[in-house]
Amino acid sequence: MNTPPPSTSSFVQAPGGRLALRRWGTPGKPVMVLVHGYPDNSSKWEAVAQHLREDFDVVAYDVRGAGDSFKPTAVADYKLARLTEDFTAVINAVSPDQPVHLVAHDWGSVQSWEFVTEPALKGRIASYTSCSGPSLDHAGFWMRDRMRHPSATNLGQLGMQSLKSWYIYFFQLPWLPEALWRGVLGRHWPGLMRFVEGTHIEPRASQADDGAHGVNLYRANVLSCMMNPRERFAHAPVLLLVALKDRFVSPALTADLERWVPHLTRRELDAGHWVTLQQPQAFSQAVREFIFALP
Repeated sequence: MNTPPPSTSSFVQAPGGRLALRRWGTPGKPVMVLVHGYPDNSSKWEAVAQHLREDFDVVAYDVRGAGDSFKPTAVADYKLARLTEDFTAVINAVSPDQPVHLVAHDWGSVQSWEFVTEPALKGRIASYTSCSGPSLDHAGFWMRDRMRHPSATNLGQLGMQSLKSWYIYFFQLPWLPEALWRGVLGRHWPGLMRFVEGTHIEPRASQADDGAHGVNLYRANVLSCMMNPRERFAHAPVLLLVALKDRFVSPALTADLERWVPHLTRRELDAGHWVTLQQPQAFSQAVREFIFALP
């Protein structure tokens, strides 16, 4: 059995600092950029990248605050505008002349909705696959619509998503989430994930720091965006992968996306939140089929 070659590592200079990159695949293939969520780093993409590397030049980067990338301490440094600067620096480095296929999960998906609805990036993204992470603006309108039309169904959906989002409220507290990550969660995260999600996660030295720094993603963006949502329209075809057993994102939260996405494909997966780790082959195949079917 042939062992696939390992990924290569490098850095890209973004306006705020250096971003760590991992790259798999064959140069000359269409470039695919993977954006990880919270509290992960780019290592979470290993299995998915191995399934996609024959067809794509696959790149993943550690989001600011995670892995080997730079780690700002100010909450404002984690705003979506700063994350967009990072993504722009990455794609300008790895694919300066051609648009990239963007694939994201969890908070990677939340921030990638900003990229695919940013007018300045129109033409730089060939397609976008989103899983388990809504646009904060779209979610804000979703909540507003249900409060304005308080039927039993709408209020039930709103209540269910509010329960699933319990951790977002906790992350607004000062210092306590960071203390929890550095005191307990960092060491026990793989065991907790096995118990709660039935998901195997490799222990990593940066886990406590990844969790502690990443809390600022929520503090910098969630409340401000959802309370004052902007009308944001996708400028690339979008594949929405809906994990039906997701403990954090209700399928109903993405029910109205046709309003914001002119070219939307919706596909349901019988999987939990960490589908990229639980079912990397099914996830990768869905992405491949979507991209290959594009005109």
